[in-house]
Amino acid sequence: MDDAGWPELSYPQWRDTAATLQLWTQIVGKVRLSLTPWLNHGWQVPLYVSARGLTTSTMPVGREIVEIEFDFIAHRVLVRTSRGDEGILAMEPRSVAEFYEELFDLLRGIGVHVTIKEKPNEVPDPIRFSEDRTHASYDADAAYRFWRALVQTDRIFKHFRTSFLGKASPSHFFWGSFDLAVTRFSGRKAPLHPGGVPGLPDDVTREAYSDEVSSAGFWPGNDAYPEAAFYSYAYPEPPGFRDAKVPEGAFFDTTLSEFILPYDTLRKATDPDALLLEFLEKIYIAAADAAKWDRAALECEMGVPARVRPI
Repeated sequence: MDDAGWPELSYPQWRDTAATLQLWTQIVGKVRLSLTPWLNHGWQVPLYVSARGLTTSTMPVGREIVEIEFDFIAHRVLVRTSRGDEGILAMEPRSVAEFYEELFDLLRGIGVHVTIKEKPNEVPDPIRFSEDRTHASYDADAAYRFWRALVQTDRIFKHFRTSFLGKASPSHFFWGSFDLAVTRFSGRKAPLHPGGVPGLPDDVTREAYSDEVSSAGFWPGNDAYPEAAFYSYAYPEPPGFRDAKVPEGAFFDTTLSEFILPYDTLRKATDPDALLLEFLEKIYIAAADAAKWDRAALECEMGVPARVRPI
């Protein structure tokens, strides 16, 4: 089952596809936002890595459920309901406006009636989905490699998650910021977030950061930071956190206020999996120690398949 491992992922080479795909995922993500009751920290909105791409998981529609999945192997969007309805939308070069129109025609055709707010979130110079004919790129190979990077990252994030007994998020993909993230919580409330995140309502930001966290993630890059990277940060940032010792190749970015491990550094490592786990562990420990988390009560050994956790 060992495929290509950690694939090459050069942001400049797939910039246009990344921008288009982010907006397509926002359209599907906003369908989930409209259909699913609010869950703490906005956890009802992300997508999840699946065996073929990214999925909404099941969403309620009356007494039935619906699921939407981006399939990066066959390059299509699949819509399925618990009534047995199924619809397919090809993933190919097409504008955001065309994608939006065809997806909602498909949903209405199988009896799923939903409306969304058309303004994209967390992107510069947002254009309403129904009017966006600027973003229209789809490089199937680049999209597949992006998904393969998510597959590798997701399995490490899930392994990392097993060593924490406290409240922790799933490994989930946020379509606004276009990143895969996993978050640990100290169990204490955080000071009110100041808000001001571009393209994100302040009440959403403040609810998301209502508790003290150590968070990590992976993003494929954007125009402001044009390279794929892993990141880790603490909110609120405790004194001394940014001075933590990190694995070779990682560093604290003062502009982002996050620790960064470049994706290419990971790919070139002798053992990429071990390097990523080391990065995740060391930054979490730095955050927990600096903020005086009750680590003895919150941590445990890494989980092992089919072996009960000792107590």
